[in-house]
Amino acid sequence: MTSPSMPFKKVAVIFGGLSAEREISIMSGSGVLKALRSKGVDAFAFDPATQSLESLRHEAVDAAFIALHGRFGEDGAIQGALEVLGIPYTGSGVMASAVAMDKIFTKRVWQSHGLPTPRYVVLDRHSRLIEVPDTLGLPLIIKPPHEGSTLGVSKCRGYSDVQGAFDFASQFDDTVLAEEFIEGRELTVAVLGAGAAARALPLIEIIAPAGNYDYQNKYFTDDTQYIVPAKVDEAMTSEVQGLALDAFHAIGCEGWARVDVMLRRSDNRPFLLEINTSPGMTGHSLVPMAAKALGQSYEDLCLEILAGASLKIKRVAGPNQDPGKPAPAGRDLE
Repeated sequence: MTSPSMPFKKVAVIFGGLSAEREISIMSGSGVLKALRSKGVDAFAFDPATQSLESLRHEAVDAAFIALHGRFGEDGAIQGALEVLGIPYTGSGVMASAVAMDKIFTKRVWQSHGLPTPRYVVLDRHSRLIEVPDTLGLPLIIKPPHEGSTLGVSKCRGYSDVQGAFDFASQFDDTVLAEEFIEGRELTVAVLGAGAAARALPLIEIIAPAGNYDYQNKYFTDDTQYIVPAKVDEAMTSEVQGLALDAFHAIGCEGWARVDVMLRRSDNRPFLLEINTSPGMTGHSLVPMAAKALGQSYEDLCLEILAGASLKIKRVAGPNQDPGKPAPAGRDLE
Protein backbone atom coordinates (compact mmCIF):
# COMPACT_ATOMS: atom_id res chain seq x y z
CA MET A 1 0.00 0.00 0.00
CA THR A 2 1.10 3.61 -0.51
CA SER A 3 2.21 5.67 2.45
CA PRO A 4 -0.66 7.44 4.29
CA SER A 5 1.14 10.75 3.59
CA MET A 6 1.33 10.09 -0.15
CA PRO A 7 -1.23 12.42 -1.80
CA PHE A 8 -1.04 10.79 -5.24
CA LYS A 9 -2.55 7.52 -6.36
CA LYS A 10 -2.23 7.30 -10.16
CA VAL A 11 1.16 8.44 -11.37
CA ALA A 12 2.67 8.78 -14.84
CA VAL A 13 6.40 8.04 -14.85
CA ILE A 14 7.61 10.05 -17.83
CA PHE A 15 10.76 8.74 -19.47
CA GLY A 16 12.33 8.06 -22.83
CA GLY A 17 11.72 11.29 -24.69
CA LEU A 18 13.43 12.90 -27.65
CA SER A 19 16.85 13.93 -26.34
CA ALA A 20 20.29 12.47 -26.95
CA GLU A 21 20.01 11.05 -23.41
CA ARG A 22 16.99 8.89 -24.25
CA GLU A 23 18.85 5.65 -23.49
CA ILE A 24 19.75 6.79 -19.98
CA SER A 25 16.26 8.15 -19.38
CA ILE A 26 14.77 4.74 -20.16
CA MET A 27 17.12 3.18 -17.61
CA SER A 28 16.19 5.80 -15.00
CA GLY A 29 12.46 5.68 -15.64
CA SER A 30 12.32 1.90 -15.62
CA GLY A 31 13.94 1.88 -12.18
CA VAL A 32 11.59 4.54 -10.83
CA LEU A 33 8.53 2.76 -12.23
CA LYS A 34 9.51 -0.52 -10.60
CA ALA A 35 10.26 1.21 -7.29
CA LEU A 36 6.94 3.08 -7.13
CA ARG A 37 4.96 -0.04 -8.00
CA SER A 38 6.78 -1.95 -5.28
CA LYS A 39 5.49 0.66 -2.83
CA GLY A 40 1.88 0.26 -3.98
CA VAL A 41 1.69 3.32 -6.23
CA ASP A 42 -0.51 2.88 -9.31
CA ALA A 43 2.26 4.00 -11.67
CA PHE A 44 2.46 3.58 -15.42
CA ALA A 45 5.07 4.31 -18.07
CA PHE A 46 4.65 7.28 -20.38
CA ASP A 47 7.03 8.08 -23.25
CA PRO A 48 6.41 11.51 -24.82
CA ALA A 49 8.34 10.41 -27.90
CA THR A 50 5.63 7.89 -28.76
CA GLN A 51 2.56 9.09 -26.83
CA SER A 52 0.65 12.36 -26.96
CA LEU A 53 0.72 14.47 -23.82
CA GLU A 54 -2.92 15.23 -24.56
CA SER A 55 -3.74 11.64 -23.57
CA LEU A 56 -2.75 12.44 -19.98
CA ARG A 57 -5.85 14.61 -19.73
CA HIS A 58 -8.00 11.49 -19.88
CA GLU A 59 -5.94 9.20 -17.64
CA ALA A 60 -7.08 10.71 -14.33
CA VAL A 61 -3.41 11.21 -13.48
CA ASP A 62 -2.71 12.65 -10.03
CA ALA A 63 0.97 13.42 -10.64
CA ALA A 64 3.90 12.92 -12.99
CA PHE A 65 7.35 11.70 -12.00
CA ILE A 66 9.74 13.23 -14.54
CA ALA A 67 12.58 10.83 -15.32
CA LEU A 68 13.53 12.52 -18.58
CA HIS A 69 17.05 13.81 -19.16
CA GLY A 70 18.19 16.54 -21.53
CA ARG A 71 16.17 18.51 -24.04
CA PHE A 72 12.37 18.51 -23.95
CA GLY A 73 12.43 16.95 -20.49
CA GLU A 74 14.87 18.81 -18.29
CA ASP A 75 14.70 22.21 -19.96
CA GLY A 76 11.25 23.44 -18.95
CA ALA A 77 9.42 22.07 -21.99
CA ILE A 78 7.66 19.14 -20.32
CA GLN A 79 7.22 21.20 -17.16
CA GLY A 80 5.33 23.86 -19.11
CA ALA A 81 3.11 21.26 -20.74
CA LEU A 82 2.25 19.72 -17.38
CA GLU A 83 1.46 23.16 -15.95
CA VAL A 84 -1.03 23.71 -18.79
CA LEU A 85 -2.51 20.25 -18.22
CA GLY A 86 -2.77 20.94 -14.50
CA ILE A 87 -0.78 17.82 -13.52
CA PRO A 88 1.58 18.18 -10.53
CA TYR A 89 5.12 17.07 -11.36
CA THR A 90 8.39 16.33 -9.64
CA GLY A 91 11.40 18.62 -9.62
CA SER A 92 11.86 22.24 -10.57
CA GLY A 93 9.48 24.48 -12.45
CA VAL A 94 9.65 25.90 -15.95
CA MET A 95 12.05 28.78 -15.37
CA ALA A 96 14.50 26.98 -13.08
CA SER A 97 14.57 23.96 -15.37
CA ALA A 98 15.25 26.12 -18.42
CA VAL A 99 18.02 28.11 -16.73
CA ALA A 100 19.72 25.06 -15.24
CA MET A 101 19.69 23.30 -18.61
CA ASP A 102 21.63 26.21 -20.11
CA LYS A 103 25.15 26.08 -18.65
CA ILE A 104 25.90 29.63 -19.82
CA PHE A 105 22.87 31.18 -18.14
CA THR A 106 23.49 29.06 -15.06
CA LYS A 107 26.96 30.56 -14.78
CA ARG A 108 25.61 34.06 -15.22
CA VAL A 109 23.09 33.55 -12.42
CA TRP A 110 25.71 32.07 -10.11
CA GLN A 111 28.11 34.90 -10.85
CA SER A 112 25.39 37.44 -10.06
CA HIS A 113 25.09 35.76 -6.65
CA GLY A 114 28.84 35.82 -6.09
CA LEU A 115 29.15 32.03 -6.33
CA PRO A 116 32.42 30.57 -7.65
CA THR A 117 32.40 28.96 -11.10
CA PRO A 118 35.25 28.47 -13.59
CA ARG A 119 36.05 31.31 -16.00
CA TYR A 120 34.48 30.85 -19.42
CA VAL A 121 34.10 32.16 -22.96
CA VAL A 122 31.00 31.81 -25.16
CA LEU A 123 31.87 30.74 -28.72
CA ASP A 124 30.10 30.62 -32.06
CA ARG A 125 31.20 30.20 -35.66
CA HIS A 126 32.44 33.81 -35.78
CA SER A 127 34.74 33.46 -32.75
CA ARG A 128 38.52 33.53 -33.01
CA LEU A 129 39.16 30.11 -31.54
CA ILE A 130 42.93 30.53 -31.55
CA GLU A 131 42.57 33.18 -28.84
CA VAL A 132 40.62 31.01 -26.41
CA PRO A 133 43.66 29.35 -24.76
CA ASP A 134 45.23 32.78 -24.26
CA THR A 135 42.15 33.79 -22.27
CA LEU A 136 41.46 30.60 -20.29
CA GLY A 137 44.81 28.85 -20.29
CA LEU A 138 45.49 25.21 -21.05
CA PRO A 139 44.12 22.67 -20.63
CA LEU A 140 40.55 23.88 -21.11
CA ILE A 141 37.13 22.31 -21.59
CA ILE A 142 34.79 22.83 -24.53
CA LYS A 143 31.19 21.65 -24.27
CA PRO A 144 27.69 22.25 -25.67
CA PRO A 145 25.74 24.30 -23.11
CA HIS A 146 22.45 22.40 -23.50
CA GLU A 147 23.50 18.75 -23.11
CA GLY A 148 24.14 16.51 -20.14
CA SER A 149 25.87 13.18 -19.50
CA THR A 150 29.13 14.76 -20.80
CA LEU A 151 27.82 14.54 -24.37
CA GLY A 152 29.89 16.66 -26.75
CA VAL A 153 32.53 17.49 -24.11
CA SER A 154 36.25 17.68 -24.98
CA LYS A 155 39.39 18.48 -23.01
CA CYS A 156 41.83 20.58 -25.03
CA ARG A 157 45.49 20.22 -24.07
CA GLY A 158 46.87 22.36 -26.87
CA TYR A 159 45.94 25.09 -29.34
CA SER A 160 45.56 22.49 -32.08
CA ASP A 161 42.75 20.72 -30.15
CA VAL A 162 40.41 23.70 -30.00
CA GLN A 163 38.99 23.62 -33.52
CA GLY A 164 38.13 19.92 -33.39
CA ALA A 165 36.55 20.29 -29.95
CA PHE A 166 34.49 23.24 -31.14
CA ASP A 167 33.31 21.31 -34.22
CA PHE A 168 32.35 18.35 -32.02
CA ALA A 169 30.37 20.47 -29.54
CA SER A 170 28.73 22.34 -32.44
CA GLN A 171 27.03 19.11 -33.47
CA PHE A 172 24.83 19.60 -30.39
CA ASP A 173 24.57 23.41 -30.12
CA ASP A 174 25.19 26.44 -32.34
CA THR A 175 26.66 28.26 -29.34
CA VAL A 176 29.48 26.54 -27.48
CA LEU A 177 30.94 26.98 -24.00
CA ALA A 178 34.70 27.07 -23.42
CA GLU A 179 35.59 26.75 -19.76
CA GLU A 180 38.70 27.00 -17.61
CA PHE A 181 39.86 23.53 -16.55
CA ILE A 182 39.98 23.09 -12.77
CA GLU A 183 42.56 20.52 -11.75
CA GLY A 184 41.50 18.70 -8.61
CA ARG A 185 38.94 16.43 -7.01
CA GLU A 186 35.55 15.89 -8.61
CA LEU A 187 32.63 16.00 -6.17
CA THR A 188 28.88 15.89 -6.53
CA VAL A 189 26.18 16.91 -4.06
CA ALA A 190 22.56 15.76 -4.19
CA VAL A 191 19.95 18.19 -2.88
CA LEU A 192 16.43 17.18 -1.82
CA GLY A 193 13.49 19.36 -0.84
CA ALA A 194 12.42 22.93 -1.44
CA GLY A 195 12.92 26.32 0.13
CA ALA A 196 14.26 26.37 3.67
CA ALA A 197 13.59 22.62 3.98
CA ALA A 198 16.04 21.73 1.19
CA ARG A 199 18.96 19.67 2.41
CA ALA A 200 22.26 18.53 0.96
CA LEU A 201 23.11 14.82 1.05
CA PRO A 202 26.60 13.40 1.72
CA LEU A 203 29.33 14.39 -0.73
CA ILE A 204 30.39 11.85 -3.33
CA GLU A 205 33.87 11.90 -4.82
CA ILE A 206 34.17 10.56 -8.35
CA ILE A 207 37.42 8.94 -9.43
CA ALA A 208 37.17 8.01 -13.10
CA PRO A 209 39.72 6.06 -15.15
CA ALA A 210 42.40 8.51 -16.32
CA GLY A 211 40.24 11.29 -14.87
CA ASN A 212 37.77 10.89 -17.73
CA TYR A 213 34.22 10.79 -16.36
CA ASP A 214 32.61 10.46 -19.78
CA TYR A 215 29.35 8.88 -20.98
CA GLN A 216 30.82 5.35 -20.98
CA ASN A 217 32.43 5.68 -17.56
CA LYS A 218 29.25 7.20 -16.10
CA TYR A 219 26.82 4.48 -17.08
CA PHE A 220 28.38 1.40 -18.59
CA THR A 221 31.56 0.42 -16.76
CA ASP A 222 32.46 -0.55 -13.22
CA ASP A 223 35.89 1.08 -13.42
CA THR A 224 34.80 4.43 -11.99
CA GLN A 225 35.19 4.69 -8.21
CA TYR A 226 32.64 6.46 -6.04
CA ILE A 227 33.69 7.44 -2.53
CA VAL A 228 30.67 8.16 -0.35
CA PRO A 229 30.85 9.97 1.87
CA ALA A 230 33.84 11.68 0.27
CA LYS A 231 37.00 11.79 2.34
CA VAL A 232 36.80 15.50 2.93
CA ASP A 233 37.18 17.11 6.35
CA GLU A 234 34.13 18.33 8.21
CA ALA A 235 34.70 22.01 7.54
CA MET A 236 35.11 21.53 3.79
CA THR A 237 32.15 19.15 3.66
CA SER A 238 29.98 21.82 5.27
CA GLU A 239 31.33 24.48 2.88
CA VAL A 240 30.65 22.41 -0.23
CA GLN A 241 27.18 21.38 0.93
CA GLY A 242 26.38 25.01 1.69
CA LEU A 243 27.65 26.05 -1.73
CA ALA A 244 25.46 23.41 -3.37
CA LEU A 245 22.40 24.70 -1.51
CA ASP A 246 23.24 28.28 -2.50
CA ALA A 247 23.58 27.16 -6.14
CA PHE A 248 20.23 25.32 -5.92
CA HIS A 249 18.41 28.32 -4.46
CA ALA A 250 20.03 30.86 -6.81
CA ILE A 251 18.55 29.06 -9.84
CA GLY A 252 15.18 28.68 -8.11
CA CYS A 253 15.25 24.89 -7.99
CA GLU A 254 13.02 22.69 -5.90
CA GLY A 255 12.28 19.02 -5.33
CA TRP A 256 15.66 17.59 -6.10
CA ALA A 257 18.84 18.21 -8.06
CA ARG A 258 22.50 17.28 -8.23
CA VAL A 259 25.25 19.89 -8.11
CA ASP A 260 28.68 19.10 -9.59
CA VAL A 261 31.69 20.71 -7.93
CA MET A 262 35.45 20.72 -8.52
CA LEU A 263 37.74 21.08 -5.51
CA ARG A 264 40.86 22.77 -6.87
CA ARG A 265 43.97 20.93 -5.79
CA SER A 266 46.24 23.97 -5.57
CA ASP A 267 44.23 25.80 -2.89
CA ASN A 268 41.34 23.47 -1.93
CA ARG A 269 38.83 25.98 -3.28
CA PRO A 270 35.46 24.67 -4.58
CA PHE A 271 34.05 25.70 -7.97
CA LEU A 272 30.53 25.06 -9.26
CA LEU A 273 30.41 23.28 -12.62
CA GLU A 274 26.71 22.67 -13.29
CA ILE A 275 23.41 21.67 -11.76
CA ASN A 276 21.23 18.81 -12.95
CA THR A 277 17.51 19.21 -12.18
CA SER A 278 16.47 15.73 -13.32
CA PRO A 279 19.37 13.55 -12.19
CA GLY A 280 19.91 9.98 -13.27
CA MET A 281 18.21 7.18 -11.36
CA THR A 282 20.10 4.25 -12.89
CA GLY A 283 22.14 1.58 -11.15
CA HIS A 284 25.22 3.82 -11.47
CA SER A 285 23.48 7.06 -10.50
CA LEU A 286 24.69 9.36 -7.76
CA VAL A 287 21.56 10.65 -6.02
CA PRO A 288 20.44 7.13 -4.99
CA MET A 289 24.02 6.45 -3.93
CA ALA A 290 24.06 9.49 -1.63
CA ALA A 291 20.64 8.61 -0.19
CA LYS A 292 21.79 5.06 0.49
CA ALA A 293 24.70 6.44 2.54
CA LEU A 294 22.05 7.90 4.86
CA GLY A 295 20.15 4.61 5.01
CA GLN A 296 17.42 5.60 2.56
CA SER A 297 16.47 2.94 0.03
CA TYR A 298 16.01 3.62 -3.68
CA GLU A 299 12.29 2.93 -3.29
CA ASP A 300 11.87 5.37 -0.41
CA LEU A 301 13.89 7.99 -2.27
CA CYS A 302 11.48 7.70 -5.21
CA LEU A 303 8.53 8.09 -2.86
CA GLU A 304 10.06 11.19 -1.27
CA ILE A 305 10.67 12.81 -4.64
CA LEU A 306 7.15 11.95 -5.77
CA ALA A 307 5.60 13.33 -2.58
CA GLY A 308 7.05 16.74 -3.48
CA ALA A 309 5.32 16.87 -6.88
CA SER A 310 3.43 20.11 -7.38
CA LEU A 311 2.30 22.79 -9.80
CA LYS A 312 4.58 25.81 -9.58
CA ILE A 313 2.44 28.40 -11.40
CA LYS A 314 -0.35 29.74 -9.21
CA ARG A 315 -3.84 29.60 -10.67
CA VAL A 316 -5.33 33.09 -10.48
CA ALA A 317 -8.96 33.98 -11.12
CA GLY A 318 -9.60 36.04 -14.24
CA PRO A 319 -11.58 39.32 -14.26
CA ASN A 320 -14.86 37.52 -15.06
CA GLN A 321 -14.34 34.60 -12.70
CA ASP A 322 -15.63 34.19 -9.18
CA PRO A 323 -12.66 35.28 -7.02
CA GLY A 324 -13.64 32.65 -4.47
CA LYS A 325 -12.97 29.87 -6.93
CA PRO A 326 -9.50 29.02 -8.24
CA ALA A 327 -8.82 29.03 -11.96
CA PRO A 328 -9.48 25.57 -13.39
CA ALA A 329 -6.61 23.20 -14.03
CA GLY A 330 -5.82 22.76 -17.68
CA ARG A 331 -6.82 19.08 -17.71
CA ASP A 332 -10.38 20.06 -16.76
CA LEU A 333 -10.82 22.14 -19.88
CA GLU A 334 -12.48 20.74 -22.97
